[in-house]
Amino acid sequence: MFLFISGAEIALIFFIVLLVFGADKIPSIARGMAKGITQIRHATNEIKTEIQKSSDIEDSSASVVKKLNKEIKSAKKDLDELSDSVKRNL
Repeated sequence: MFLFISGAEIALIFFIVLLVFGADKIPSIARGMAKGITQIRHATNEIKTEIQKSSDIEDSSASVVKKLNKEIKSAKKDLDELSDSVKRNL
């Protein structure tokens, strides 16, 4: 995750946070950040599941459309054959 941050830079950031907030506030800040990260993860997982559900619905609706088109084509074919036989008899 830390692509361009070295160990010395992380130590410097931690030292500045320690000076600004104090040693007694750092654990509560860390807990708050951890809760925020877990909420973000839960939200992204919910979004992923909703997207997967919608894609499953689209797949099933596409198969229903294909079946309906197939049935319509067979009905048209049957009607054409029937109309051809009626025309021959006349």
